[in-house]
Amino acid sequence: DLDAAGAFYGRLGFTVGARNRHPWGTHNRIVQFPGCFLELITVGEPELIEPQSPGHLSFGAFVRDALARGEGMSMLVLESLDAAADQAQFAANGIGGFASFFFEREASRPDGSTARVAFTLSFARDPLAPHCGFFTCQQHEPQNFWNPAFQVHPNGALGLASATIAAVDPARHAAFLAAFTGADAREPGPGQLDLALPRGAIRVTADDAGPETRFTAFSVTVPDIEALGRRLGDNGISHAHHDGRIVVPAAAALGVEITFQAA
Repeated sequence: DLDAAGAFYGRLGFTVGARNRHPWGTHNRIVQFPGCFLELITVGEPELIEPQSPGHLSFGAFVRDALARGEGMSMLVLESLDAAADQAQFAANGIGGFASFFFEREASRPDGSTARVAFTLSFARDPLAPHCGFFTCQQHEPQNFWNPAFQVHPNGALGLASATIAAVDPARHAAFLAAFTGADAREPGPGQLDLALPRGAIRVTADDAGPETRFTAFSVTVPDIEALGRRLGDNGISHAHHDGRIVVPAAAALGVEITFQAA
């Protein structure tokens, strides 16, 4: 339920964009930060979804199948300056093999007008994590997508700090993640893997709760943790304080744990 998800993120204190429609059947709503975003997504028009085929990753089918397994985070996107170069690099590193995907749509501006936005996506695949989607996104009309007005949030959120992957053996994903991100994979402790990126980090944690590697959490920086806690309490959102951070459990947050930490 995309509108219910948007309302929940609004109660968390985020500014949530209007509904957008993709030509392959998915609908989304965006939460923007400077240079990065959260994408709330659903299947809006299932009849438009293309099937998966060799060498072609159907974005719509991936989202549909992920939602059939349950709500939560299913894909991780990195900024691209050259999607064609990413595609070639992924193929050379043995983590690609998919055609890049160009698309465009109309975006809604705060004044109600629309503007063209266009993107090229290049996909990568970790065979040890078949339920996790990885791709890069090159913006062709960035001036029409990024909007400072959308990046001001009532909860003061400043940006994304990390995304977390749970795996039985994090070390087995080090080579893929290093090839996908171009960052060094470091082991800060037993059963942990960290990759520092220009706007945050990817963390892989050991978890034997299930055999499937999966995305489990993301974290957001805010300037005032106490004010954020009061907002969540006032809005009846389950949360816990832990080591100076506030954690909204996955059961209360549409299948993905959300951590707020001080900027």
